[in-house]
Amino acid sequence: MNTFKAITISKEDTGSQNVAYRDMMDTDLMDGNVDVRVSHSTINYKDGLVLSGKSAVVRKFPMIAGIDFAGVIERSTHRDFKPGDRVLQNGFGLSETHYGGYSQKVRVNGDWLVKIPEQFSELDAMAIGTAGYTAMLSVLALERHGLRPSEGPVVVTGAAGGVGSIAISILSHLGWHVIASTGRLQESEYLKEIGAAEVIDRKELSAPGRPLGKERWIAGVDSVGSHTLANILAMTKAGGAVTACGLAQGMDLPASVAPFILRGVSLLGIDSVNCPMPRRVDAWNRLAKDLDLAKLHSMTTVIPFDQVVDTAPLILNGEIRGRIVVKIS
Repeated sequence: MNTFKAITISKEDTGSQNVAYRDMMDTDLMDGNVDVRVSHSTINYKDGLVLSGKSAVVRKFPMIAGIDFAGVIERSTHRDFKPGDRVLQNGFGLSETHYGGYSQKVRVNGDWLVKIPEQFSELDAMAIGTAGYTAMLSVLALERHGLRPSEGPVVVTGAAGGVGSIAISILSHLGWHVIASTGRLQESEYLKEIGAAEVIDRKELSAPGRPLGKERWIAGVDSVGSHTLANILAMTKAGGAVTACGLAQGMDLPASVAPFILRGVSLLGIDSVNCPMPRRVDAWNRLAKDLDLAKLHSMTTVIPFDQVVDTAPLILNGEIRGRIVVKIS
């Protein structure tokens, strides 16, 4: 019987959380019609929350952590997949209700899987991960809203993080004038190398602001929330739109209705976890077309599996630049 290693989360009688590397067996896996040998995973902000226990993301214990994985199918009874296929999964309950990607082997529902575009290695797929896929969903949402680069700049918050870095790279490739908002101005050169035209201090956006401000941009990609998102909306040009895909500053939105009723600004929510499969596939196909692999590699750091638990808290503290890929196998 096969054994493999995984990072498990269990709940103690005291209510505290225990995170450990464990040896597991095939019989420990949850139900599913596809078995995947995992080669790579990644560390997203949500993974940091899960491993730290700072947010009630996990809804079933014990749980294997990791909201992403990429690997090769070993067994499949699903109509669309066969052994040898290279696949990835983002969300669909991984690390919440279903065992996640910090495991050398996973068993999942094939309806949750996406075939890795041929342009990407498994490492590339996880260098993108949920963060990059979410960034692409944001870009697609702005396009569906009808916005174009000729209408004005786009602001990207949390710019040096995973969502921000990949959003900047994609948007600049598409011709947008990108304004990067960051609390780490020492990363300005890095942000300009991946496509930012301007870099501003997040302090300009993170404090309580006015209901309506000077129009500065036509679009925004926000992974921060709270006062930052409120200020972005207040400074968005008439007819513009902002995507909301994160909560690094907070889950609250201390805004007014002024931008919506006086300028016709739209707030576009991005749900990467339960996004319908056609939209997922579209996002990954667009990533294969519009994401510069050289820029992706420049923003990616690879760590071994045994460093995940020590590295994850750094993402919550804003100490991670770009993307972290975990080599699982």
